[in-house]
Amino acid sequence: MMSFWDRIGAIIEGARQRTLGAVLETLAAQKQRRNEAAFSIALIALSAKMAKADGVVTDDEVAAFLDFFKFPEEEGDKVRMVFQLAQQDVAGFDEYLRKVARIFEDAPAVLEDVLDCLFYVAAADGVAHPRELELLDNAAKAFSIQDPAYRRLKAVHLGLGDDDPWLILGVDHEAPVGAVKTAYRALVRDHHPDALIARGVPADLVRIAEGRMAAINTAYERILTEIEAKPA
Repeated sequence: MMSFWDRIGAIIEGARQRTLGAVLETLAAQKQRRNEAAFSIALIALSAKMAKADGVVTDDEVAAFLDFFKFPEEEGDKVRMVFQLAQQDVAGFDEYLRKVARIFEDAPAVLEDVLDCLFYVAAADGVAHPRELELLDNAAKAFSIQDPAYRRLKAVHLGLGDDDPWLILGVDHEAPVGAVKTAYRALVRDHHPDALIARGVPADLVRIAEGRMAAINTAYERILTEIEAKPA
């Protein structure tokens, strides 16, 4: 059986003969969900396109991605090659978004995982720039990410601030405490690291679940505090 990095290598060879965009199209046709290699190629390609969005890819942007996307030192050339192939492809970020959306169109939770990783990359230098936020908004639309999920991701990476905890949990302001608890338990189950691994997220990237769970827990605690403070 081919290892994860062997599959990455095979995909790279295919991209050299065509384009990385064409390889993504092939993965979309094959519907390769729950596949670490497909997830990783999609993430690396989109990250490279996002880094190039302002016209220049800086060493800091590449370093930030490589710091986030952990990999064995001996496999570094493969990751850099995918990054370079994406930058060389004339296809734009939005076209890549459409291809990745097709790969995981029957797995919306995986698309949320991809978007979470893109948020991480965008904010790796401590600030998400307006152009990066615009691209993230485009990704959310292309992936059909629901508003509560998008608010959760923004809360993770940009801070909860004054955002509405009810919307982050995806429950109505008039929902009884029982419904709030049910929604909270469902989110905890869906965003547990084991759930991410089952969806094909590489084990080294499941730490994204920690930030997401922190935002979910904070929103839940704020809602309970509001409920307790309401007059009987």
